[in-house]
Amino acid sequence: MSLEKALQQRYGSTRRADRFYEKQVISCLNEKMIEFVSRQEMMFVSTADGEGHCDSAIRVGNPGFVRVLNSQTIAYPEYRGNGVFASLGNIAENPHVGLLLVDFYDSTIGLHINGKASIVDDLKGCDDPRAERWVCVEVEEAYIQCSKYIPLLERKSQASTLSSDIEKPKGGDFFCVQGGDEQGDVANP
Repeated sequence: MSLEKALQQRYGSTRRADRFYEKQVISCLNEKMIEFVSRQEMMFVSTADGEGHCDSAIRVGNPGFVRVLNSQTIAYPEYRGNGVFASLGNIAENPHVGLLLVDFYDSTIGLHINGKASIVDDLKGCDDPRAERWVCVEVEEAYIQCSKYIPLLERKSQASTLSSDIEKPKGGDFFCVQGGDEQGDVANP
């Protein structure tokens, strides 16, 4: 028995979990999920290296920056960042990835996509001049994140560009890790 199932038994949620698996979790993207993905402007990415050390990151772009190649495969661009490659390094060691796309502005619904990722330097048919490479994800599980705890937010502004090549402070040492001020650009040299 998996530890997940053991905890369901221990905490009395086995029947509820079984209903969720039966009615909510599928192994591909259905039409409504595909349409949902095409509207999203942000995605949270969760990876772990071969030893289980985790990393979480956010990816943002214009609506449709995450591409649905077919019901079993999605791809997202990797834009220029801080040069650390934490997510890609983890994917190179351990292809398991968890993605969460959340609509904070309309439906307050989220979509979980779990699967196996691979790094692709040039993805034919996916033209994005800012993309340095792509991550393709083979969908293994797709399911809803219900709106119960997702806040409805109001959009205040739209970024005019999503390029990290713009020379301006991007958060830098906001948390004063190196004792600098919050205007530095340590995070994106």
